[in-house]
Amino acid sequence: MTNWRKYNGALIPDQPPHIEITDSDSLINKKIGDNNVFFARWTTKFDRKEETDFWYIICDEKLTIEGYSKNTRSKIRRGLRKCEVKLVNKEEIKQFGFLSYSKAFQRYNADILSKNRKEFEDEIDNIDKDWHFWAIYNNDNLMIGYSQNRIAENYCDYSTIKFHPDYLKLYPSYALFFTMNQYYLNEKEYKYVNDGARSISHETNIQSFLIQKFRFRKAYCKLHIQYHPLINILIFILFPFRLLIIKSNNILLHKIGVVLMQEEIHKANKVE
Repeated sequence: MTNWRKYNGALIPDQPPHIEITDSDSLINKKIGDNNVFFARWTTKFDRKEETDFWYIICDEKLTIEGYSKNTRSKIRRGLRKCEVKLVNKEEIKQFGFLSYSKAFQRYNADILSKNRKEFEDEIDNIDKDWHFWAIYNNDNLMIGYSQNRIAENYCDYSTIKFHPDYLKLYPSYALFFTMNQYYLNEKEYKYVNDGARSISHETNIQSFLIQKFRFRKAYCKLHIQYHPLINILIFILFPFRLLIIKSNNILLHKIGVVLMQEEIHKANKVE
């Protein structure tokens, strides 16, 4: 039986994407009702050869610094000279990470509201033991970024990463991703690291950055969605207007548009 968790009004699997979902449609439908969510979303056929409209961004290459391009090597070395990247406990992130979180959020064009300091600290407090925390410090010992990574056996999910925008010229992203990849792939010999699925809610440059600079790649898969019966009716009615709805500046309408664009990917999967 699959473990599920609530995320933004939906149910998603609480397990790595390479583990197949075995729950029946009837069981998933029951979980949707029991958890009072709009829909359940999951993927199958992880890292298939054929391209699809949905993917995860993963890296499974064990590279030394010499394996990267000359330009990337230079920026990694500059980042490591100007920044210190190290594993810390969650109390360190709770105490010093909010500055990077709040500053990073100001640069986003997304439909998700940022947390206040108490909400940020409460979320950190509720994180269980199966997580790693990495902090990035400048030479003045100021935390200028962090990463929260979920660990499951020999798999690592780079779940939440924030950089203080005022310090990007120190190349903290190069220092962080190089250090973490070295740790998880080379030292710990994990199967792969995952920076998440295709982003539908907002534009992100991080995925193209990781592909171009750190040899991440798209692990194609099939997207599945099962709706609450009432939501299913709403999707049917609004789907023809999805391109107009997602362009709305209204937060609620934009969220609905994201769900409709997600359904477009789901429909494309069905015809394969």
